[in-house]
Amino acid sequence: MKTKIISFAFIAFFFANPIFAQDKTTINASNSEISDNLDLKAVASIFGDSENLEDFERRLNDPKLKISNLDLNNDNQVDYLRVIESVEGRTHLIIIQAVLEKDIFQDVATIEVEKDDNNRMQVQVVGDVYMYGNNYIYEPIYVHSPVIFTYFWTSNYRPYRSAWNWGFYPSFYYYWHPFPIYRYHKNVHSWINYNNHYNYVNVRRSTVAINLHQNLRANSYEVRNPERSFGRRNSSVSNRYELDQNRASTRTRANSNNSVSPRGNNRTENVSPRNNRTESEAPRGNRTQTETPRGNSRSNVTPRSETRSEPRRETRSENRESRNNRR
Repeated sequence: MKTKIISFAFIAFFFANPIFAQDKTTINASNSEISDNLDLKAVASIFGDSENLEDFERRLNDPKLKISNLDLNNDNQVDYLRVIESVEGRTHLIIIQAVLEKDIFQDVATIEVEKDDNNRMQVQVVGDVYMYGNNYIYEPIYVHSPVIFTYFWTSNYRPYRSAWNWGFYPSFYYYWHPFPIYRYHKNVHSWINYNNHYNYVNVRRSTVAINLHQNLRANSYEVRNPERSFGRRNSSVSNRYELDQNRASTRTRANSNNSVSPRGNNRTENVSPRNNRTESEAPRGNRTQTETPRGNSRSNVTPRSETRSEPRRETRSENRESRNNRR
C-alpha cells in the first residue's frame, strides 16, 4: 500500500511540474527597436532648460523625470548616461554616452553648438548612426535663449567631462526598470517644452564638430553587437525619421480601414433602392392617391352644352312676345 502511495505521489509531481513551469513568465520591458527608448526632442528640451552641462547630465538621469529608457546591456536597469564635451574655437561638441560596464561606453547622441560671425547660435541634436540611422537630426529653436549659452564662450571656460563611471554615481541617482514603450512615450512627452520648435533636418552643419567626434566616439556596444545596428534592424529605411513616417502611414491606413464600411454595405443601409421608394414616396403609377389625373378632371365639370338652360332662339321669341303683351 505504501509503495502505491509513493508511486502515485511521484506521478502527480511529474505531471504537475510542467504546469508550474508554464506559469513562470519572463518579462522584458525594453522594446526591440532601440531608438524608441530615448526621445531626442526630450533631450533637446532639457538641454535648453539646463543651467550648465552638469545640470544637463543630472536631468538626463533624474529618476523622477525618466528621460531615458535605454537598457543596452540587458540587465533590466536603465543605463546611466554620462556627458563629455570637446571645444574648438566657436564649436562645442557635447557627447552623450551610455555607461555599460567599467570603462565601457556607447555613444547615443551628440549636441553640436556653434556660433557664427553674427553671434547667432546653431544647435543640432544628432542621433548616433548605430542607434538612429544616418543623419537623424533635430534643430531646436528655443523660445528663450538657454542660460547655458552665457557660459560657453567665456575666456575661462573649461570643457565639461563627467566624473561618473560604472558603479560610481551621484547621490541623487538610483536604478529603475525600463518601461514598456507606450508608457515611456507617455511619460517623456510630458517633459518636452512645446513652446520650443524642433525642426528635423538631415545634414550636419558643423564640420568642426564632425572632426572632433571622429576622435572621441565610443562604440563598445556596437562592436559587440553589430547585428543590432539600425541598418540591420530596419533595412527598408535609412533612419528613425523615415521609420516614424512609415509607422504613421501604416496607422492611418489601419484606421481608415476600420472606420469606413464596405461600399456595398454602406449604400444599402443608408439609401433605399428605387423599387423600395413606396415606403416614403408613392410611385408615379399611384399618383391618383394624391393628385387627380388629367383624364379624370372632367368628371366633376359639366359640359358646355349642359350648362345652358335653353337654346338662344327660344330666348329671343320669348322676348318678342313679352314686348307685344306689354303693348
